[in-house]
Amino acid sequence: MESWKGTESNSATKPGSPGKFIKQTAEGKPKPRPGDLIEIFRIGYEHWAIYVEDDCVVHLASPSEEFEAGSITSVFSNRAVVKYSRLEDVLHGCSWKINNKLDGTYLPLPVDKIIQRTKMMINKIVQYSLIEGNCEHFVNDLRYGVHRSQQVEHALREGAKAAGAVLSAVVDSIRPKPATA
Repeated sequence: MESWKGTESNSATKPGSPGKFIKQTAEGKPKPRPGDLIEIFRIGYEHWAIYVEDDCVVHLASPSEEFEAGSITSVFSNRAVVKYSRLEDVLHGCSWKINNKLDGTYLPLPVDKIIQRTKMMINKIVQYSLIEGNCEHFVNDLRYGVHRSQQVEHALREGAKAAGAVLSAVVDSIRPKPATA
């Protein structure tokens, strides 16, 4: 999608030495492979990244230095920077898992193409929208070539159900009641 193409930025994140990430994988969590999608469980939402190499991922972050990368505050911006970071640095103590859940629905692109497309995006400023272009849309586009966010789809479905329930209650409250004798 065109909205992922942006302008170059000079802010590069330089990954350091391995740390907690290696320990986690040694404790039974499978080590991600290049092109795997990483779901990070933040309070109230999930952040997404794509595994590239050497315990490093690419993900969307707020372009503002005031906000922590991948924080909920980034939803208030209409721009994001594509960052290359150590997975440990993106986790901020949160749990994570490899989640290629759309593999049963879409055929992933070849790994070399996923990695090539992903690396081409590093340090670019892209359009960001919580509903139409968030971190899950971004990684799904890189892995599958499909711009999709199940997190947004679920929220919209639940919102529609709630709106339907409210509308039904309003209609019931204004419906004339039968007269009692």
